[in-house]
Amino acid sequence: MKINHLNLTVTDVIEVKNFLETYFGLQCYTSMGKSFAAMLDDDGFLLNLMHSKEVNYPETFHVGFPQDNEQKVDELNQRLKIDGFKVETPAIVHGSYTFYLQAPGGITLEAYCQIEGEDPSKGPRPSFGKTRP
Repeated sequence: MKINHLNLTVTDVIEVKNFLETYFGLQCYTSMGKSFAAMLDDDGFLLNLMHSKEVNYPETFHVGFPQDNEQKVDELNQRLKIDGFKVETPAIVHGSYTFYLQAPGGITLEAYCQIEGEDPSKGPRPSFGKTRP
Protein backbone atom coordinates (compact mmCIF):
# COMPACT_ATOMS: atom_id res chain seq x y z
CA MET A 1 0.00 0.00 0.00
CA LYS A 2 1.20 3.53 -0.66
CA ILE A 3 -0.01 7.04 0.07
CA ASN A 4 -1.58 8.65 -2.98
CA HIS A 5 -2.37 12.22 -1.97
CA LEU A 6 -2.44 14.82 0.77
CA ASN A 7 -4.75 17.82 1.14
CA LEU A 8 -3.23 20.97 2.64
CA THR A 9 -5.16 24.01 3.75
CA VAL A 10 -3.40 27.26 2.80
CA THR A 11 -4.29 30.94 2.97
CA ASP A 12 -3.30 31.66 -0.64
CA VAL A 13 -3.57 28.79 -3.12
CA ILE A 14 -2.07 30.66 -6.07
CA GLU A 15 0.94 31.92 -4.09
CA VAL A 16 1.69 28.46 -2.67
CA LYS A 17 1.19 26.81 -6.07
CA ASN A 18 3.66 29.22 -7.68
CA PHE A 19 6.13 28.75 -4.82
CA LEU A 20 6.03 24.94 -5.07
CA GLU A 21 6.42 25.06 -8.84
CA THR A 22 9.36 27.48 -8.64
CA TYR A 23 11.39 25.96 -5.80
CA PHE A 24 10.31 22.33 -5.45
CA GLY A 25 9.45 21.30 -9.02
CA LEU A 26 5.82 20.34 -8.49
CA GLN A 27 3.50 20.73 -11.46
CA CYS A 28 -0.09 21.91 -11.32
CA TYR A 29 -2.38 19.16 -12.56
CA THR A 30 -5.65 21.09 -12.26
CA SER A 31 -6.90 24.15 -10.43
CA MET A 32 -10.01 26.10 -9.55
CA GLY A 33 -8.70 29.65 -9.32
CA LYS A 34 -8.04 30.86 -5.79
CA SER A 35 -9.83 27.96 -4.08
CA PHE A 36 -8.02 24.77 -5.15
CA ALA A 37 -4.95 23.39 -6.93
CA ALA A 38 -3.85 19.80 -7.43
CA MET A 39 -0.10 19.37 -7.87
CA LEU A 40 2.00 16.37 -8.84
CA ASP A 41 5.58 15.53 -7.94
CA ASP A 42 7.99 13.48 -10.08
CA ASP A 43 6.70 10.22 -8.54
CA GLY A 44 3.01 10.97 -9.15
CA PHE A 45 2.19 11.94 -5.57
CA LEU A 46 -0.75 14.34 -5.56
CA LEU A 47 -0.61 17.38 -3.28
CA ASN A 48 -3.90 19.27 -3.09
CA LEU A 49 -3.97 22.87 -1.93
CA MET A 50 -7.29 24.07 -0.53
CA HIS A 51 -8.05 27.65 0.47
CA SER A 52 -8.97 28.68 3.99
CA LYS A 53 -8.92 32.08 5.66
CA GLU A 54 -7.12 30.56 8.63
CA VAL A 55 -4.43 27.85 8.85
CA ASN A 56 -3.68 26.14 12.16
CA TYR A 57 -1.24 23.26 11.85
CA PRO A 58 0.46 21.74 14.90
CA GLU A 59 3.95 23.14 15.62
CA THR A 60 5.76 20.10 14.24
CA PHE A 61 3.62 19.62 11.10
CA HIS A 62 5.60 20.03 7.89
CA VAL A 63 6.01 18.65 4.39
CA GLY A 64 9.45 17.25 3.52
CA PHE A 65 11.18 17.48 0.17
CA PRO A 66 14.23 15.21 -0.16
CA GLN A 67 17.22 16.52 -2.09
CA ASP A 68 19.90 14.41 -3.78
CA ASN A 69 22.78 15.59 -1.58
CA GLU A 70 24.07 18.31 0.75
CA GLN A 71 25.08 20.51 -2.19
CA LYS A 72 21.48 20.52 -3.48
CA VAL A 73 20.22 21.43 0.00
CA ASP A 74 22.71 24.32 0.12
CA GLU A 75 21.81 25.49 -3.39
CA LEU A 76 18.08 25.55 -2.61
CA ASN A 77 18.71 27.31 0.69
CA GLN A 78 20.84 29.96 -1.02
CA ARG A 79 18.31 30.45 -3.82
CA LEU A 80 15.51 31.02 -1.29
CA LYS A 81 17.68 33.50 0.67
CA ILE A 82 18.58 35.43 -2.48
CA ASP A 83 14.90 35.60 -3.39
CA GLY A 84 14.10 37.14 0.01
CA PHE A 85 12.79 34.20 2.04
CA LYS A 86 13.81 33.81 5.67
CA VAL A 87 15.57 30.45 5.95
CA GLU A 88 17.96 29.12 8.54
CA THR A 89 21.38 27.79 7.60
CA PRO A 90 21.19 24.02 6.92
CA ALA A 91 22.38 21.81 9.79
CA ILE A 92 22.59 18.16 10.75
CA VAL A 93 19.38 17.35 12.58
CA HIS A 94 17.76 13.92 13.11
CA GLY A 95 20.25 12.18 10.79
CA SER A 96 19.68 14.60 7.92
CA TYR A 97 21.30 17.69 6.51
CA THR A 98 18.26 19.93 6.60
CA PHE A 99 16.57 23.28 6.89
CA TYR A 100 12.97 24.30 7.51
CA LEU A 101 11.06 27.16 5.98
CA GLN A 102 7.86 28.96 6.85
CA ALA A 103 6.51 29.00 3.30
CA PRO A 104 3.79 31.21 1.87
CA GLY A 105 0.24 30.22 2.72
CA GLY A 106 0.89 29.15 6.31
CA ILE A 107 2.74 25.86 5.81
CA THR A 108 6.13 24.64 6.94
CA LEU A 109 8.43 22.88 4.48
CA GLU A 110 11.66 20.95 4.98
CA ALA A 111 14.42 20.42 2.43
CA TYR A 112 16.86 17.69 3.42
CA CYS A 113 19.13 14.84 2.45
CA GLN A 114 19.80 11.78 4.58
CA ILE A 115 23.35 11.42 5.83
CA GLU A 116 24.64 7.87 5.83
CA GLY A 117 25.90 6.81 9.24
CA GLU A 118 24.20 9.64 11.17
CA ASP A 119 22.04 8.50 14.08
CA PRO A 120 18.57 10.05 13.58
CA SER A 121 17.88 9.86 17.32
CA LYS A 122 20.83 12.15 18.13
CA GLY A 123 21.25 15.88 17.72
CA PRO A 124 19.17 18.96 18.39
CA ARG A 125 15.40 19.15 18.14
CA PRO A 126 14.37 20.68 14.81
CA SER A 127 13.20 24.30 14.86
CA PHE A 128 10.61 23.68 12.13
CA GLY A 129 11.58 27.08 10.78
CA LYS A 130 10.13 28.89 13.77
CA THR A 131 12.27 31.27 15.78
CA ARG A 132 12.64 30.14 19.34
CA PRO A 133 12.61 32.58 22.26
